[in-house]
Parts: sequence; C-alpha cells; structure tokens
Amino acid sequence: MSDDEQPEPPHPGPRAPQNWAPRDLTAAAAAPAPAPATAGAGGGGEQKRPKRTGWRRFVPRWRLVLGLFLLCALLLIGGFLAGYLLVSIPPANAGATAQSNVFLYSDGTQLASDGEVNRENVQLAQIPLTVQHAVLAAEDREFYSERAVDPKAMVRAAWNTLTGKGTQGGSTITQQYVKNYYLGQEQTVTRKAKEFFIAIKLNREETKDDILTGYLNTSYFGRNAYGIQAASQAYYSKDVEKLTTAEGAYLASLLNSPSAYDVIAHPQNKPSALARWNYVLDGMVKKKWLSPAERAATTFPSPGKVKPRAGLAGQRGYLVEAVKDYLTSNKIIDENTLATGGYRITTTIQQDKQNAFVKAVDDKVNSKLSTVRKADRNVRVGGASIDPATGKVLAMYGGIDYTKQYVNNATRRDFQVGSTFKPFVFTSAVVNGSKTQDGRTITPNTVYDGTNKRPVQGWDGGTYAPANEDDASYGMITVRTATDKSVNAVYAQMAVDVGSAKVKQTAVDLGIPADTPDLTASPSIALGPATASVLDMTQAYATLAGHGRHGTYTLVESVIKDGTKTELPAQDGKQAVSRESADTTTSMLQSVVEGGTGMAAQAAGRPAAGKTGTAEQDKAAWFAGYTPDLATVVAVMGADPDTAVQQPLYGALGFPRMNGGGPPADIWAQYTKGALQGSEAKDFDLQLQDGAAIPVEPPPPNPFQSPSQQPGRNQGQTQGQIQGQTQGQNQGQNQGQTGGRNQGQTQGQNQGQNQGPTQGQTQGGATNGGQTNSGQAQGGTTDGGATTNTGGTTDGGGTGNGGTNTGTTAGTGGTTTGVGNRARGPRGG
Repeated sequence: MSDDEQPEPPHPGPRAPQNWAPRDLTAAAAAPAPAPATAGAGGGGEQKRPKRTGWRRFVPRWRLVLGLFLLCALLLIGGFLAGYLLVSIPPANAGATAQSNVFLYSDGTQLASDGEVNRENVQLAQIPLTVQHAVLAAEDREFYSERAVDPKAMVRAAWNTLTGKGTQGGSTITQQYVKNYYLGQEQTVTRKAKEFFIAIKLNREETKDDILTGYLNTSYFGRNAYGIQAASQAYYSKDVEKLTTAEGAYLASLLNSPSAYDVIAHPQNKPSALARWNYVLDGMVKKKWLSPAERAATTFPSPGKVKPRAGLAGQRGYLVEAVKDYLTSNKIIDENTLATGGYRITTTIQQDKQNAFVKAVDDKVNSKLSTVRKADRNVRVGGASIDPATGKVLAMYGGIDYTKQYVNNATRRDFQVGSTFKPFVFTSAVVNGSKTQDGRTITPNTVYDGTNKRPVQGWDGGTYAPANEDDASYGMITVRTATDKSVNAVYAQMAVDVGSAKVKQTAVDLGIPADTPDLTASPSIALGPATASVLDMTQAYATLAGHGRHGTYTLVESVIKDGTKTELPAQDGKQAVSRESADTTTSMLQSVVEGGTGMAAQAAGRPAAGKTGTAEQDKAAWFAGYTPDLATVVAVMGADPDTAVQQPLYGALGFPRMNGGGPPADIWAQYTKGALQGSEAKDFDLQLQDGAAIPVEPPPPNPFQSPSQQPGRNQGQTQGQIQGQTQGQNQGQNQGQTGGRNQGQTQGQNQGQNQGPTQGQTQGGATNGGQTNSGQAQGGTTDGGATTNTGGTTDGGGTGNGGTNTGTTAGTGGTTTGVGNRARGPRGG
C-alpha cells in the first residue's frame, strides 16, 4: 500500500429505525434548564445576559447612577476645597478705594471736590436706620440671617434668565460687596467663582455691619455718585444723615437700575421707578421695619435736578489749593496722605462773602478790561478777607479763573507791597518808644522833613535818599500828614530812627512771615520792597484791627475722614504788639481814608482805616484796610499772561497810573459794603499813645514847583536855613519848649513862605524857620532835587545844630550828592 493510500474508516452498520413519539411538554417544562456553557476544557460556554429592549435601554442602571453621583460629589468637594484654599481675599481694587476730598463752605454746603471718583465714605452709624432697612428691603431682606452665598437664589436667578423672565441677580449683599470692592463688574465664570469663595471667607472674617458699610460705600447710584453719601448729595443736596425714609427708599431703588429709575433724567421711566419704590417700602412693612401707618403717610420724594459736578473752575480751584497748602504747610496732613482722598474738609470761607468779593472784582476791574488797551491783558487781581476776632479767612479772590490762570494771586509772594508796609514802621516806633535823631518821641504829631530825595540821617550804610511819589516835596510835616500822603522821605527816616531790625521784627510779630523775600533790615524796608502775599498782608492788618492781638490765620474749620476728626492747631491769639501801638496806627489810617490817598474806601459806608501802596514801576497797586470787624487787602498786579513776567500797569483800565487809591480801593469798598450788609456798623474803640491827639497844623507848602520857580532855589535854601537855624535856635533857647515851638515854627515858617515869593519864589519852595520841640527848631527844606536843611535845634540847653546844604544850585536838573546812583524803590500811594 502506498503511502498515499489510506485505509477507509469502517462504515457503521445500518442505523436502527427511530420510532417517533410526541413531545412531553409537561416533562420538558419541569426539567431543569441546562447549565450555561462555559468556555473551558470541556468546550462548554457561559450563558449571556439577555439584552434590554424597549425604553429600558435608555435608563441607566442604579450602579452607574450611584457611581456617577459619588464621582461628582467627590469632584465638587475637591473643587470646593481647592477653590477655598487657592482663592484668597485680595487687596481692594483701586476704583473701590479711590475717593474725592470734599471741600465745604463754612455753612456745610459743598464748595468743590478734587478727585476723579465722586465718593465719600461714611460710617454705618451716620446712615439712618430706616435708610439701612430700605437698602436691605430692596436688595437682601435676609442679609443678617443668611449665609454669605445663597445657592437657591443663584439657581433661581439663572432659571429666570434662561426662561426669559429678565436678567436677574442671585447675589447676596456680601457677594455684591465682594464684586464692588475686591473684583470688578465683568461677567465671567472666573470672576463669579472668585466672588463665591471670597464671599464665604469674608463672611467668616468680617461682621455683617462691616460688610453692609462697605456695600453702601461702594455701590453705584447713578449721577456719577459712588456710595450712599455721594448719592445723597447728588439727588437731594444733603448729607446722608439728613435723609428721610422716603428718600432712602428711592436711593435704595436706584441700586437695581440707576439710569432707569432716575425720574429726572428719564421722566418716562417714572412709573417703573414708582413701582420699585413701592416694592421697597412694602418690603420694609413686611419685615416690620416700617409701620403700615408710616407707610401710608409716605409720599414719593422727587429728587433734585442733575447738577454738574463741582469742579475747580472759577474761584474753587484757588480755594481748594489754598486749603491744601494750609493743611500740608501746617503739618496737619502730609501731602501723600491727603492725596489718597476721603477727607471731608469744612473751610472757613463764607459763601456770601466769597460771592461779594467776586462781584466787586467783576464790577470794578474785569468788566472794564478792554482788548484795545494792551496793558489790560496784564491785569491780575488778588484779595483776601479775615475776621480780626478769630483769624478765619472769610473770602479769597485768586484770579480770573483757576482753569485759565493757575497761580493764586492771593497767596503768591513775588510782588512788592509798597507803601502798605509803612504802618508797620510807625507801629514799631510806638512799640519800641522810639525817638527821632534829635530826641523827640515819635507820635502821629511828630514833625519830619518830607523833602523829596532827602538823604536819611543816622544810617552808616551809605547814602539813601528815596524819592517821593511824583517827586513831590512836602517840607516839614507831621507823621500823620506823611501817612496821609504816603511820603517816602519821612518813613525812610523813621525806619532809621526806630531801627530797621526792630521794624522787621514788628512786621513779623504782626503776621508777615520772617522768610518773606526782600524783608531786609535797611531804611528801604519802610517803602515796601518786601514781597509778602496778599494773604500775609491781610493777616498783619487784621492784627492791627484786633488791637494788636494776633493768631495765625486759618482756612479750615474741621477735617473728617471715615467719621474721625483730625486735630487742628489751636487758634489762641496772643498780644503781638501793644494795644496803644496798634490803635494809634489805626487812628492814623483812619485819616488816610478820611482825607488822604484812600478816600475811595469811604464808599463802604462804615468807619474804616486803610493804606494805599504802589510797587516799583507801577507793577502792583494795593489797598489794605479794615473796619472793626473785617480786614481786607486787595492788590491789582501786572503780569504777562504768557510768560508770567511782571509788567507795569501804565495805562491799564484807562488810568495813566495805577494807584492803590484807584481800583484796589474801589474793590475794597464795594466788597466791604456787600460783605457786611445787614450788620450794624461799629466805631473803632481806640486807646491811643500819649501825645497822639491831632494838633492844629499849618498847611504844608505846595509840593509842586514849576520850572520858573527854580532860580530862587539856592537863595531860598540858604536863607531858609540861616533864618530857620538862627530864629529857631534863639527863640528855642529864650522861650523854651512852648515858646520855641510856637514862635519858631510860626515865625520861621511864615518867613520861609512869605519872604520866599520876593526872594526866589518861596525860598525855593522851602519852609523857613523851624519847629521847636523841647527847645528845638528845624530849618527849612527845598525841593527840586535838593536835600534837607535841618535848621538849628535847641535841645533843652538851646544848642543849635546847623543845617546842611548838599543839593546843587542848579534848577530842576539839580541832584543830591550820592543820590544819582541809587536804585529806585516802590513809590508812595
């Protein structure tokens, strides 16, 4: 058999025939089911679970549901723990902490605010309880009992939004505060998640009262008002403490939609605003925060008109900057701290007086400016007014407009004060009991030589011979007359007689800062080269008005931040100079107003004292004056509006010269009259220096000479000197104090005046002879550039001091020795 051949398998035998029988269904049913086949060695298999059919296919098995629930719970718990641990309470955002400094007039009405964000934080105790309840009724009635977050409310808000019932917030007040104070207004999942966790943490760390306070101070109420205090001012022009229940309910309504519920800005929305307002009040009744009777009596409080924010235009900016400077320079608040904002500063400025000052400047200067006159573009005005009894600054004029001219003309220290300084020289003379070079006590009746360009005597600093205004010579005149006419020659000599260092100290005592530029101890101090500010000068004149008592001026009544008051310096005044020195100065300044260079001040209609002044080259003109209850200084200054370089005021406002007795005195008079309107006029109560009574004084010689009068100058000077010296000395010796004064003065003056017309035109315009005081006779003087001729004097024993003749014998061109090279200082008047 080959390999390819295989034996056939044995064939089975023929099968036995199978008999068919019917199936026993009962037995088959009773028989156990065969075991499921299993895959194994035996070749059997496992029976499969029958597939689910119908709707059952879509129902998850319970094991799956439980597993998914547990997984989600673990994820949520893990996410919550992770979020709680990872999200911390951040610092407050800059917008939430930014506040304005609010400046108020003395009566509490708003003057200005200086910040970009209109917000002023307040304490919860400052907010009426009914206003607090109104906010809770509007925004979160369960605030004090609920948790920091309300998941149900969040779900409800989401559902209402999805179902078209309107966008609704589901945040608690805590969450809203977190959004306002720590985060922002963006609508993102990340921000909402942070808000959620910060709210929970914050609720654990802060009290409910703290959170409510923060919420009320950070919420936006419309009209650019952030916080309940700003909103109260914006809608009702009052502080939050004064809000009524109805007003508080309206402000609470605004939280839901500030723009939509402003019934003034959007009158068409008043029905919806009323509905919201009623919702708030009804909620207060439900919470038993408001009785039904009170609710029924409540009427809708229509808010005021939309007001533009009080910016810094006009005088506001000048006042705000002056107040800030006062706070920082007096170390009440440092500059950086003040810049953080949030301060509520009540100033001493009285709104009615401030308005009166602005009107006076507008009427007397601004309305008269012309574009045709070139000098008018340089005109600037500064002014300040102080209550002498308290030192409070009641009004201030800084310039045309803070937004147009930044520099405050009331506080700048770069213009000479001119002859407004002269009263300080006389005050110092009385304070120090000063005497003239020949031993006479200085009083308003002391006679001085008022010759133009007369060199001062008794000063070893070189020749100083100041010119009088318009180069006028006055001869022998009293201090009172020299004050009326603002005679430089007299006051320069007086400064030497008193001692220029003492004069400087008296000025400082009165209120002029010791570091004032050009406040130097020299004879020129009397003419006012110092550049004190208008406010400085007002302070000094207020001291004179206050009988010599001085307290540093103040611009601030109170400073409050977050309900806490800042301590202010005490304003206790002290007797800076003696009363008799201040009062005697006042009596002379009354004469200036009654018949001197300040007569325009009489228009105030009240007893007044004052002094005019003019800076060098007419770059500034001043009037400083006071009534018994108000001291005010006004200056008209010249400065280029582009370069700020000082400019002369020749021709300004149509005047050839700008004098203190012109526009400055006019402004002073109108302002003073308006500021004191309705108050009773007071007389000065003065205690004068001994010897200050007004004597009968011969009229002074004519201070003006024409060129035709000059030829007799030398003869008049010589003869006046000789006759004055001889007759004054002889009569002073023979007749003593009384006789010498009466006859020496009368006879010498008469001869100097009467003989002059026939001997060279009034002896060159001189007074011949002299006045004897304690046996003293002073000789004649000449003008036209000549120097003083001090006549013979008798000092008790009758010793005569001969006069000097250092002037030239030429006519109008004559000069005094040593005068030609001197610098010209401020002129008088």
